[in-house]
Amino acid sequence: MEVRATNTPLLEWAGDGLAVGLFEEATELTGDLASLDEKFAGLLKELISEEEFKGKLGSTTITRVGAGSSVRKIILVGLGKPDSLKYETLRRAAAAVARLAKKQKCKTLGISLPIVNNDPATSAQAITEGVQLALYQDNRFKSEPEEKTSQVETVDLLGYGGQEAAIERANQIASGVFLARQLVAAPANAVTPITMAETAQTIANDHGLQLQILEQEDCEKLGMGAFLGVAQASEIPPKFIHLTYKPEGTPRRKLAIIGKGLTFDSGGLNIKGAGSGIETMKIDMGGAAATLGAAKAIAQLKPDVEVHFISAVTENMISGRAMHPGDILTASNGKTIEVNNTDAEGRLTLADALVYADKLGVDAIVDLATLTGACVIALGDDIAGLFTPDDNLAKQLEEASTAAGEKLWRMPMEEKYFEGLKSGIADMKNTGPRPGGSITAALFLKQFVKETAAWAHLDIAGPVWADKENGYNGSGATGFGVRTLVNWVLS
Repeated sequence: MEVRATNTPLLEWAGDGLAVGLFEEATELTGDLASLDEKFAGLLKELISEEEFKGKLGSTTITRVGAGSSVRKIILVGLGKPDSLKYETLRRAAAAVARLAKKQKCKTLGISLPIVNNDPATSAQAITEGVQLALYQDNRFKSEPEEKTSQVETVDLLGYGGQEAAIERANQIASGVFLARQLVAAPANAVTPITMAETAQTIANDHGLQLQILEQEDCEKLGMGAFLGVAQASEIPPKFIHLTYKPEGTPRRKLAIIGKGLTFDSGGLNIKGAGSGIETMKIDMGGAAATLGAAKAIAQLKPDVEVHFISAVTENMISGRAMHPGDILTASNGKTIEVNNTDAEGRLTLADALVYADKLGVDAIVDLATLTGACVIALGDDIAGLFTPDDNLAKQLEEASTAAGEKLWRMPMEEKYFEGLKSGIADMKNTGPRPGGSITAALFLKQFVKETAAWAHLDIAGPVWADKENGYNGSGATGFGVRTLVNWVLS
């Protein structure tokens, strides 16, 4: 599918489906829309009246135009209230239009949506993202994929001529989101630690990034006892992935992004029981997937920022070699951890990844993880938790997520709660009491960042997966975090 920028007038565009945006409570037709209505003999007014179209954000209605017309179907899409117009409005409106056009078998689609903040480039990027993300389809594991005849083939952004670079930027970012979605959606017999390392190698080869894969013996030499404790029960060897993007010239800043990479989480000897969602635990590498997706996008965008993409990838399995509840692990910074729950394994892998990143001399570290069910209870399925002691980094990430339309909510880091992690025989336990579980998890991670001034943890357990279609995300893997990370790096 190709998205094109064009200045073809609304009245002159020809194709299968023509979509125009209307604001809520402002569905009186003026200007070009009035002329378009006149061209089609009052069809738009009739459609608004018959369908009682109110212009609510994301609402759509469609009608067939008479035979012999240069346009086969007209689509109306709601933009919500005029004073609430923002880039996310364009994404959601474009997504709604794209899905309807596909359903109506429109191979060619024209979209006429307003420019936000007098910024045609960012507006074109937002529309393109909405279209691309909404039309994404993963048929890899179906024996009879959907026929190509039902696909939208070209999308023209009317009134956006000259914005080819913005469209290309959106396509590059979307390619990173698609990679993250594919990794999260694939089952654990298709995506393993080896697969993740191979994916990183492909990104490095295709886009000129540096890659270092630490094998088990390398991790042992670095004293990564927390990571290896989780990995020891799996028959598939762990992989510690370190991708590096370096710009030409002196970088403006240096950053590290860390993703939790559990390609399957059985819970270990504290096994997840029936009804616990164990069959969905392929998604427990959503942080690593977003990290690799961001790497792919950033490598194409080529910012003047050095970025390290890191993930300690393994499975959390059960065997005669499995770590026991009560075991004590030693992380690579010398901290000892009493494992009182083998199902709190993600923070153990992140501990060694954070120590590793902390020694790289970066200006800031952000980690992403499907870390706690407690964060889902607190914030639901659409919002990720943001934990950081650094106000400036919090502001950067909040602005990046707002621009992306990916929701974050800053959570408290109540130091008093660390009392719940104290152990009588080690430096700390890996879990605390049930209340405040997402906070104690963040406080645990904080113990492994000492040299880097700015660090933030994103708990993405909720928004990494959608049970049903939601905006421009279909049901399944969302690729959450990729666009926020890209915006943060570019800021």
